[in-house]
Amino acid sequence: MAKTISRSANRILFLLILLLFLIGGSLFYVWSRIQVIQLGYEISNALKEERALAESNKRLRLEIATLKSYSRIEKFAVEELRMTKPKPDQVIVIR
Repeated sequence: MAKTISRSANRILFLLILLLFLIGGSLFYVWSRIQVIQLGYEISNALKEERALAESNKRLRLEIATLKSYSRIEKFAVEELRMTKPKPDQVIVIR
């Protein structure tokens, strides 16, 4: 009789341990899939941000080129600062 109880207790213990492993494995699988999906969203957002920053970089480079333009600087000097072109005898060439 004691062997029968012991044997059925061992089976129940084995089934409980097996059930715990199955539940643990399932939970781990679900958690890992959620992590993969979350990382996918983060990568997508990072790529969107990269594209936005690249576009902003292009606009800023264009603005720099425009602001450095010789004709714009000359127009600003003449109109805003009331400067005139120097006479030839006012120019000193430095080498």
